[in-house]
Amino acid sequence: MDQNELLGRLTVSLAVGLLVGLERGWRSRDEEDHQRPAGFRTFALSGLLGGVTGAVSLQAGGAVIGFVFVGYAAAFVGFHWLEAKAEQNLSVTSVIAGLLTFLLGVMSVVGDLQAAIACAVAMTVLLALRETLHKWVASLTWPEIRAVLVLLVMSFLLLPLLPNRKIDPWDSVNPYQIWLLAILVAGVSFVGYIAVRAFGDRLGVLMTAVAGGLASSTATTLAFARLGKEHPESSRLLSAGILIAGVVMMVRVGVVAVALNAALLASLALPLASAAVVLAFGAAVFLTGNAGQDVPKLRIHNPMEIGTALKLAAFIAAVMMCAEILRRAFGDIGVMVLAALSGVADVDAVTISMARLDQNGIGADTAVQAIVIAVAVNTMSKALLSGWAGGRKIGLLVGGVSALSLAGGALALAWQTGVSSG
Repeated sequence: MDQNELLGRLTVSLAVGLLVGLERGWRSRDEEDHQRPAGFRTFALSGLLGGVTGAVSLQAGGAVIGFVFVGYAAAFVGFHWLEAKAEQNLSVTSVIAGLLTFLLGVMSVVGDLQAAIACAVAMTVLLALRETLHKWVASLTWPEIRAVLVLLVMSFLLLPLLPNRKIDPWDSVNPYQIWLLAILVAGVSFVGYIAVRAFGDRLGVLMTAVAGGLASSTATTLAFARLGKEHPESSRLLSAGILIAGVVMMVRVGVVAVALNAALLASLALPLASAAVVLAFGAAVFLTGNAGQDVPKLRIHNPMEIGTALKLAAFIAAVMMCAEILRRAFGDIGVMVLAALSGVADVDAVTISMARLDQNGIGADTAVQAIVIAVAVNTMSKALLSGWAGGRKIGLLVGGVSALSLAGGALALAWQTGVSSG
């Protein structure tokens, strides 16, 4: 390490201490001189001390860091113990912040510079948001904490244990992918719960619809439909959310297909855009018609519907198995059958496989038709799912607009085919 680089890294170690010290010093700004706890200068020196220690260790060995850290920790902890004893203050935050500032100073010289800066910023933000974070933790309920724990177990404990390969005799069911879908369904339900609580009923539903459409519009539809059954007075708002998730799904399909094969853009753009515009218009009508009314409160008692997620995952596994059996039985014509059956629950698998023309050995027209069929079937299956899970009113609202959307897409596809053939 040359001299210029060393000076630059020592400057960063000092900046780390100054950043943390600014927050600590501002918090204790009303204290009298010589009565303040460790503040601006102390943390600035702590960061620089860590940097100098790191610089020395480059010549004397890494053991220097350990010895200096132990001495620094003993002095810093001892000082705060005396202060806590005098003021009856049991907070240990400043002690942890001081030790971390020293280590980040060391890291700035001997480790990853960008990581040290990022950690310093993150620490300062956490320190500055003390009151906000305390209020947020105090507002949590046990069902919310339990929902987070269940989602973490599903995602990081159970999911890695499942085989990421097809295990049935027909080579169609992948347990890893099925469980991942269950996580998406449960996650969308939880995101909707948090969004409604944080942003209110109307904005929370809209934000969840967009996020859910990116992850799984089917999961979003199921979550919103169940809420619609519990809150029939919110049917128009929740129907708008389902339609918005459908719009996002269509945009996502187009982007994925074109990203994998740009040649599909000319054939897919018009039918998908036409169908998406109709869905968006229907959602806007529902939102506008509900704008002058008081938005009913959505009292969501269960942050995450695990049982529903598991049932839907099992249903999709059955559909995948049936689709593969039909494909084997009917050969090439099974491509369309596969697209239609797969579209009942998911469009991504069909989109990805059809877009890879060279690997699949099918024509561009067949690929476009299969993707459009999958989107159409998925749109109507979500309309039926809305009626089944949400009741007659929300089923009619979503189903009516979905039918108009498919009609618009079909007309656009027919016109485009006529123009190209003419």
